[in-house]
Amino acid sequence: MKCPNCGFENKQDVKICKKCGFSLIVEPLWKPSLLWHIKVLVVIYLILTGVYFLLNHLLKPFMRQVPVEITPWLKKNENVKR
Repeated sequence: MKCPNCGFENKQDVKICKKCGFSLIVEPLWKPSLLWHIKVLVVIYLILTGVYFLLNHLLKPFMRQVPVEITPWLKKNENVKR
């Protein structure tokens, strides 16, 4: 790796220049913040929720119905007095 300060050719894994002592560690151009992570997670959550409801709507005719004999508590009780 060539030093941007003095032009000395260093090894690839060196963190400082052997000749002038200049730091060869490259700082990232952008570091995501906590707010960015939150926004990305919210967008992913909204997309997944939308896909779920869309697929639920599209596949509703193909869904199997649960028989009433298996779930008797879901039957409408017609003998209940009001």
